[in-house]
Amino acid sequence: MRSEAAGAACVSDLSERELIARIQTCLPSPPPWLAVGIGDDAAVVEPERNRLEVLTVDTLVEGVHFDRAFVPPEAIGHRALAVNLSDLAAMGAAPRLALLAMALPPSLPLVEFDGIVSGFAALANQHRLHLAGGNLTKSPGPLMIDVTVSGSVKRRQVLTRAGARSGDELYVSGAIGSARAGLFALRDDLRVGPAEAGPHVRASVERYLRPDPRVRLGVWLGRNRTATACIDLSDGLADGVHRIAEASGVGIAVDADALPIDAAARAAFERRGGDAVDEAVSGGDDYELLFTVKRRRQRSVLAAARHGGVPLTRIGVCTDGPAVVLRRGGSELPLRLAGYDHFGSTASAAPVHE
Repeated sequence: MRSEAAGAACVSDLSERELIARIQTCLPSPPPWLAVGIGDDAAVVEPERNRLEVLTVDTLVEGVHFDRAFVPPEAIGHRALAVNLSDLAAMGAAPRLALLAMALPPSLPLVEFDGIVSGFAALANQHRLHLAGGNLTKSPGPLMIDVTVSGSVKRRQVLTRAGARSGDELYVSGAIGSARAGLFALRDDLRVGPAEAGPHVRASVERYLRPDPRVRLGVWLGRNRTATACIDLSDGLADGVHRIAEASGVGIAVDADALPIDAAARAAFERRGGDAVDEAVSGGDDYELLFTVKRRRQRSVLAAARHGGVPLTRIGVCTDGPAVVLRRGGSELPLRLAGYDHFGSTASAAPVHE
């Protein structure tokens, strides 16, 4: 997706002030609670009454989290914000404001800079999130985007990973594995863009390029105190299951046959000679919500699915013991912890993967 036009304008052709001005053209008018926004040394924000602030930050690095060869600029901006919104969703928090910092290679085409900002702003507007400030600097290496997001939630509505108890049922939103299949499709043939692929492949590619953070669902789960524990799936379902089990002090049994693996993703994994279940539970970038619910709250789960606008699937149960297992074909095996780890032994084998 790099611009190859000879003589195309780059970010180094403009001053920092001019680049900031280009960002501001994409933003709506500031809300009354944003007393001081972009243009001063720091933002000044009026706190929300009787609510807690929820803060999260994520950094996306070119070559680690995205590849500009097949990820369009708008999708880079979208993903940079979506990963943070997904964190807020997992905490039951409603988005409020963001800070955006970018380390820009001087040769970055201006059209790509505008695309990144446009993708970021479009998703922010969709969730009524306001950009309150940030920073621009030069990078001697890759493009880096650092986003800090703030949300708010009432004290008794905060979701964490630590509330699951034995007997609670395990649910996941949407489908898993589609983003991994989409990444495979993009990598397999860089010459074939999403518009030239079949509709099922395009859907998987879109899930990777522009994940849909489950903000409405997360806020509903917290507001109605439906979920006892919750986490977003950035590094794979297996990783999320283990993290809830560890934080809550429970075991978890996952039913392989119940996993909502998209049919197109399943077919893509099998064409590559892989096991669809193994690929789906270890793949990252789904940004679905994994959560536990007391057995007596099943009606509330149905209401959550309606309000969140996304299917919810029961995939397992919390147990007394510490074991985290996958039940499959009449057997019970340890659920292998194979999600992406930036600093683990497999990190170098999984570039452009969150």
